[in-house]
Parts: sequence; C-alpha cells; structure tokens
Amino acid sequence: MSRTAAATRPGWWSFLGAVLGWCALLLLLAVLAVAVVVPRLLGGQAWSVLTGSMRPGYPPGSLVVTRPVDPEAIGLGSVITYQVASGRSAVVTHRVVAVGTSTRGERTFTTRGDANGADDREPVRAVQVRGEVVYGVPWLGHVNGWLAGDRRLVAVGAGAGLLVLYALVMFAGELRDGARRRAAEGAS
Repeated sequence: MSRTAAATRPGWWSFLGAVLGWCALLLLLAVLAVAVVVPRLLGGQAWSVLTGSMRPGYPPGSLVVTRPVDPEAIGLGSVITYQVASGRSAVVTHRVVAVGTSTRGERTFTTRGDANGADDREPVRAVQVRGEVVYGVPWLGHVNGWLAGDRRLVAVGAGAGLLVLYALVMFAGELRDGARRRAAEGAS
C-alpha cells in the first residue's frame, strides 16, 4: 500500500471521534425527548423532585413527567403532582392512599410520600391536582433545576451552536478527504 493511500484512510481516532460524537448527539436527543417533547405531547409538565419523600421510586433529583387527568380517574396508588395551596406555584408529588369526598361533595385525596410514615395533613382537593405521574427519570431533575430561567436559554443556544459547529467540522473533514482522494487519484 502506498503512503498516500494509508494517509487518506481514516484511523481509529477518527472513528472513535465519530462514534463519540454520534453517541453524544443521540444522548442529547433522548434527554430532549424525555424532558421536553413527551411532556408537551401529553399536554403535561416536567417537575424536579426536591426531597426524599418519594424514595426509592423517585429520589431527589429525579424528573417526573405528569399528564392532565380527570380527578374521577385518580384512584388508590396513583402518584399525583398537586399544588400545596390553590393558586400557589409550590407543588408536591405523592401517592394517593385514600379517596374521599368533602362536605361540599368535592372529590378529595389523602396522599403520602412513599418514604413517609404518615399521611399528609391536609386532603388534596381536585382543583389542586396538576397531573398524574406518567414516568420519572433519575438525575434529570438536577439538570432541569440547574437550567432554570436564563441558564436554559444560554444552554439551548450553546447546544445549538455546538451542533452547528459539529456539522461544520464534519463537512470540512469530508471536503478535505475528498480533496485528498482526488489528489491521490491524479498522482497515480
């Protein structure tokens, strides 16, 4: 084999770089699908678990994805995310351990964290329920919590910039390899 043919053949480092680049891209797409796309398709939301009350199923740092649910469909064992108080932004994700009715005839839920030894003090009214948990992903809640506000915009911009840069590097590499192949063919 001639020296030029060996020089134009991609090496292991090039192959490894391509594989790692594709793995990183696929991982990024999977994270976006799990944390952004699927919740939007379900009409729900993604929430970060901040405390250990739902261990071991949803430890702190997990991301839980909820979907809207008819309160009549919520039963024993359902894991719901609800507002601590109507009209406030703070939410809790706990399991329904009892279903009841208020004195006004409204459906209520007694909840408890899986790791807690006692039921939550106040029953949850149907109007407080933000959704039923569809799935949870460990550790992704840390990322969701860290990427709040302006950081999210910066991260999305940086991610898009890195993808464009990766595409340009791949394109330039193809141009370079094509020029080398043409030069090697012209020399022989």
